Amino acid sequence: MSLDVSPALLEQAERGDVDEAAFVDCVRTSLPYAWEMISSLVAQLKVDGGEFADNQTPPPDEQARGQLLRALASDAIRGALQRHFGVRLAFQNCHRVAVFPVDSSSDERLSRFTSIRGQLLNQSPTLRDC
Repeated sequence: MSLDVSPALLEQAERGDVDEAAFVDCVRTSLPYAWEMISSLVAQLKVDGGEFADNQTPPPDEQARGQLLRALASDAIRGALQRHFGVRLAFQNCHRVAVFPVDSSSDERLSRFTSIRGQLLNQSPTLRDC
């Protein structure tokens, strides 16, 4: 299961209207490794500036890797995180998460990061089975 959904949040979804802040909190508590990774990259981008901030360290275990995959493979989760943090998220392999500003200042860098070439250049034999 991707998220630990409370009965109250599930009831909201069944009624049709879901409070996005409650959903984001559900993501935060259900996927703490992914949340911390993205939070720290957002902070790094704000402090250091630049076109983007990214993580190149593989997750410590399969549970953490699974959290990243669930957070970034779900359009709903990814979109909510992008809106919450005010960034654009990009993802390569099983662990390379990057955050980019929402404005157009890093469009070219984001395009390079998410390109086929960028994906190929980010390959490593150690990541073959990640």
